Amino acid sequence: MIQIDMNIQPPLAEQKLPETMEELRVFALSLQTETRIYQAELYAQALHIEKLKMQLAALRRARFGQSSEKLDQEIEQMELMLEEMEEGQAQLAGKREHHADLSAPCSDDVKETRVAKARMELPEHLPREVVDHTPDCICPHCGGDQLRQIGVDTRNVLEYVPSHFKVIVHSRPKMACKECEAIIQKPMPSLPIVKGLPGAGLLAHVLVSKYCDHLPYYRQSEIYARDGVTLDRGVMAGWTGHMAELLTPLADAIAKHVRSGEILHADDTPVPVLDPGRGKTKTGRFWVAVRDEHGFGSNVPPAVVYQYSPDRTGIRAETLLAGCKGYLHADGYAGFNRLYDVDPKTGQSRLQEVSCWAHARRKIFEVHAATDSPLAFDILSKIGALFAVEKTINGRLPDERQRVRAEQSVLLLEDLKQTLEVTLGQISGKTTLAQAIRYMRSRWNSLLRYTTDGRLEMTNNAAERAIRPLALGRKNWLFAGSDTGGDRAAIIYTIIETAKMNGLDPEAYLRNVISRIADHPINKIDQLLPWNC
Repeated sequence: MIQIDMNIQPPLAEQKLPETMEELRVFALSLQTETRIYQAELYAQALHIEKLKMQLAALRRARFGQSSEKLDQEIEQMELMLEEMEEGQAQLAGKREHHADLSAPCSDDVKETRVAKARMELPEHLPREVVDHTPDCICPHCGGDQLRQIGVDTRNVLEYVPSHFKVIVHSRPKMACKECEAIIQKPMPSLPIVKGLPGAGLLAHVLVSKYCDHLPYYRQSEIYARDGVTLDRGVMAGWTGHMAELLTPLADAIAKHVRSGEILHADDTPVPVLDPGRGKTKTGRFWVAVRDEHGFGSNVPPAVVYQYSPDRTGIRAETLLAGCKGYLHADGYAGFNRLYDVDPKTGQSRLQEVSCWAHARRKIFEVHAATDSPLAFDILSKIGALFAVEKTINGRLPDERQRVRAEQSVLLLEDLKQTLEVTLGQISGKTTLAQAIRYMRSRWNSLLRYTTDGRLEMTNNAAERAIRPLALGRKNWLFAGSDTGGDRAAIIYTIIETAKMNGLDPEAYLRNVISRIADHPINKIDQLLPWNC
């Protein structure tokens, strides 16, 4: 990658301007040479950016929606590298424009750059503030005072106005009756925290900043201090504890909605948790269950429930999915196995396993990436054909999805199974490719299950997407001294992520809910769900 020190000014900028014709020619020649250098640097930067974009696209395709932690880190690093390169490119372009303005203010290159920038369309809903630049009434050329308008040029500039604090003063006058001397005064409106300082909007902002924008309290405190407002992080942590308690019934209502679905997705991810007394962290788990039926054209609102546990024992998975019946998209974690057991009384299992093709594909892809194996590539191509079928039927009704799968996917799966058998006979059983193939064969029935019901998905990507916000905010998970912080986070994440799944601004939704929930009847909590509020 080309490294350019952006802080070094061009040598020509420090030179004395030419005074003679010969000096002017030398200066112009130097200027042309330096301009060509900047153009070459700019072109090299552009090429490198395109290369990074292609690499980033390849990483995203490789994921197939999965949230591989290692791959996510690579993608995030690539994003940061792209940002750095694009900033450098913009700075070089700015320097190029500056030199072009000095030598040829009306050059085609400059015009083209400026026109491209002006093509950005600004949203109509943004408020407009007009700044009037009417010239003085006296002509600077002749001194005349008879000026008339013959036209107007406008230029839109996108500006940002930072959010601000305000103090709401609740004034409650006391009134005395002249006849009976009774004292009359309106009661104080209910506050989210009894006798507390924060309003609903501030509480919503603090919660969303931490659990949606991944800003720990100490960073929020620094930001608020720039507005002259001192909010200690311990105070904000206390507010969050109050809100977790207040919002628990709403999170429970969301969990009830999720568990009532017949088509579910589940997964888990590790999180670091402070371990008091040991001076270090331990590993807890976040579990997630998702109900999202948009893939087969259902209008049932999507929702997600999070659950924290200090370990990964099987009882945690059973608690997460207590009372659930139907189908479960999940990975091969053994903790889910008891949920698939057949009930001897009914002869049926509570949940039928639907294995994830993206997870199975990843193992083959890792082999191909490491060895460039043509056998692995052949398997990847056949799996890719299955994903291509799914792309054509996403969002369609279950009957149509099942029909297309029966006509196309089943035949592709038979061909893939034969390829797996032949390949396994051609390679050593100790290779990573053989291990990946055996993984698929051991789950073949559950991998095929998606073809039996049009409501099922080929992957567990819904759960992977729900876990991604947790992966982005791990620095917030050093819970203050105990596992109860994980429980509080699960409550807040359940509400915020469900609001996002339903297309709501989580901060606006929380502001509305927090302002109402203290006085809301507990038996009518469903009225505050994201799809009802």
